[in-house]
Amino acid sequence: MRIVVILAVVCVLILAPGLGAWGERGHQAVNRAAVRAIPDDGPTFLRAHEEWIVYLAIIPDSWRSPAEPFLKILEDPNHGWFREQFAFMTDVPRSRYEFVLALDAEHRRLAAAGDPGAALTNVRWTGTLPYAAVESYERMVAGMRRYRAALAKGVDTRLVELEIASYLGRLGHYIADGAQPLHDTIHHDGWQGPNPEGYATDPRVHGRFESQFVELMQLTSDDVQADIPAAVVLPDAFDAVIAHLDDAAAHVERVYQLDRTGVFTTAGTAKESAEAARVTAEARALMLRQISRAATLLRDLAHTAWVRSAEPPRPDPAGNPILQTHPQYNPATGSAPASRQPLEAR
Repeated sequence: MRIVVILAVVCVLILAPGLGAWGERGHQAVNRAAVRAIPDDGPTFLRAHEEWIVYLAIIPDSWRSPAEPFLKILEDPNHGWFREQFAFMTDVPRSRYEFVLALDAEHRRLAAAGDPGAALTNVRWTGTLPYAAVESYERMVAGMRRYRAALAKGVDTRLVELEIASYLGRLGHYIADGAQPLHDTIHHDGWQGPNPEGYATDPRVHGRFESQFVELMQLTSDDVQADIPAAVVLPDAFDAVIAHLDDAAAHVERVYQLDRTGVFTTAGTAKESAEAARVTAEARALMLRQISRAATLLRDLAHTAWVRSAEPPRPDPAGNPILQTHPQYNPATGSAPASRQPLEAR
């Protein structure tokens, strides 16, 4: 069955090299809605850079071209999180490098046993999305500290504002990708393995939901703006991103069920029957839910970064993670994983 999966991957690479979550319309709606939802006690200076942040929403997909192979190798995994591929992990490591090494160890074990699943047990076919997201979040925190320092000195903040806006724009792409259920499963480009329900196996199912349907619905940020709740400070950014991905993954099968009705390509193109209108409404509600959740988390990450940047830096209580004296130091990575320092949500 793993061989079938591998063949499907090859088909994806041949037939659909440019697919990216939500297309331009969806990604831009997430970033715009997030900026407009920044509270008055948050990083309000970002409002002045709304168009820049919206522009950046789709830029990370341009880093995935085979024409720039070093960049593609680095960036491709940052757009997915195929949880079934690393179900052998009891806990997700709080370190990109710990995660990669754990995958490599499992890859070697499977390869030694002659298991064809080894071909997909690697960083590319499992994904690194939460690491890319939290790394961008921490860049925002660091940038916001510099912004506050510049304000205190009374110097021009325009450049550091653009720096922070750039991090937010990039972060928005990963958070939006994670909200698309098919970015959180091995079934990202067609159903893999046993398929008793007869779900679509062609890779275009991905684009039918996130691009064709979104265009048919003419999505804008206004469609979700009112559904974004009040801002909160997240106790732990990494945990929040993982929960976001897990929530989206719970809707994978529903995407396939809706795709089977044809709604993603036919909604609004002809007079609909009552049943067709019901299915369209359900599909639209799922799409809006995921876009809204992405915008909410993106806004909360920006707000949390702003609050944390006003606090004294919180180093790992066990010490510098790159020192060998750290109790969790791993000589294979040259560091310890990030500590969890839960703080009361505000």
